[in-house]
Amino acid sequence: MSWYYTPVPTVVPAEDFDASADANALRGAMKGFGTDEQAIIDILCARSNAQRQQIMEQYSSELGRDLIDDLKSELGGKFEDVIVGLMMPPEKYLCKQLNKAMKGMGTDEDTLIEVLAPQTNEEVKKIVDCYEEMYGRPLAEHLCSETDGSFRRLLTMIIVGARDAQGTVDADLAVEQAKQLYDAGEGKLGTDEEVFYKILAHASFDQLEIVFEEYKKLSGQTIEQAMKSELSGELYEALSAIVECVQMAPHFFAKRLHKAMDGAGTDDEKLIRIIVSRSEIDLQNVKDEFEQMYNKTLLSAVRNECSGDYKRALCALIGGA
Repeated sequence: MSWYYTPVPTVVPAEDFDASADANALRGAMKGFGTDEQAIIDILCARSNAQRQQIMEQYSSELGRDLIDDLKSELGGKFEDVIVGLMMPPEKYLCKQLNKAMKGMGTDEDTLIEVLAPQTNEEVKKIVDCYEEMYGRPLAEHLCSETDGSFRRLLTMIIVGARDAQGTVDADLAVEQAKQLYDAGEGKLGTDEEVFYKILAHASFDQLEIVFEEYKKLSGQTIEQAMKSELSGELYEALSAIVECVQMAPHFFAKRLHKAMDGAGTDDEKLIRIIVSRSEIDLQNVKDEFEQMYNKTLLSAVRNECSGDYKRALCALIGGA
């Protein structure tokens, strides 16, 4: 199964870890006049999330202070966003991204897609539980109030955990599902969107991989080519993201990182979100994929695009200087 790549993180737990020593070193870096940003980067970008949580507890019990409050008062801008993001447990961080994407005027559908499309049922459940705990309202309800149509129905199916468990495979059904997709799109005038989002939100990633192979045998086109001509808007973007994650999640994230840095200006939020959230999962795979796709390293791209402590923090997370 191609989506079964071996995830390789760039941030791993530090050996000889001492939460108390780290807590005191961080306090020392922020005490008095000026801040030693490099010391903060050296500690927090080289610890796992679980270790950072221990440092935060130690900081509070030994020093009677809140580490996140201190970091926020000493740091600023995009550098602060990276460091404070690193201090949040992974699902809390993703929930914050989802909430931010739906807050205020307009909705950032792109972020909703990026956060939700790659998740397995188990991961989605953690996010759903955490969201309600953090914001006092169900994620499904918030999403429904901010989206509409087939896109809303697809996202709802993802977050209610409609997807079959990993490893659920039925080769005969895959042939049937490929035919259903063909009949709903290429094989008719107009498109039956419901068939597309139901199959892509229900079937396990393993099953979808077989469905896509069967589709190519049946149609001669890849599922991506078919969707491009049959679907549009957010629904197309979301289903296309699912297809990419089935085929190779690091490819999906490498492409988005490139887009965040391509052309004039930088989409810093996306850059930070992907690097922070994938650093302990598969950022090494994303780096490898990025280099293969764009003939330059992710590290060099970030160095060219960012500056100051913000750049140093991201590069520390990416690793391989």
